[in-house]
Amino acid sequence: MAKYTDDDIRKASKITCKMAGEYLGIFSMAVSIGMRNNLLPIGFAIHNEERDRSYSESWSYHIIGERLIAYKYGKITEVQVQGIEKNLQTIIEQFQEMKNDLVFILSEDAK
Repeated sequence: MAKYTDDDIRKASKITCKMAGEYLGIFSMAVSIGMRNNLLPIGFAIHNEERDRSYSESWSYHIIGERLIAYKYGKITEVQVQGIEKNLQTIIEQFQEMKNDLVFILSEDAK
């Protein structure tokens, strides 16, 4: 297994499950299954139900470098992650409301 340093993880434009597994010293399948089951708080696993492929190909993973590093050193807990995700969800909802308002305003202007 190749070993990645903290700097390698920080510099990576995309972190794959294979990279994360090698960095943590576990199999890449453990990373993907852990993320799918919300047991590994290093990013997001998204199930693409619309894909007509095998089960394993219907998942996408977004691994956040700083979360991965924090997890390796035991500095991130599930409670912290839930707080981060709740805040992100709030931001996303606010942007969606602003987008809806803008679409409404633009449609009124077009009339």
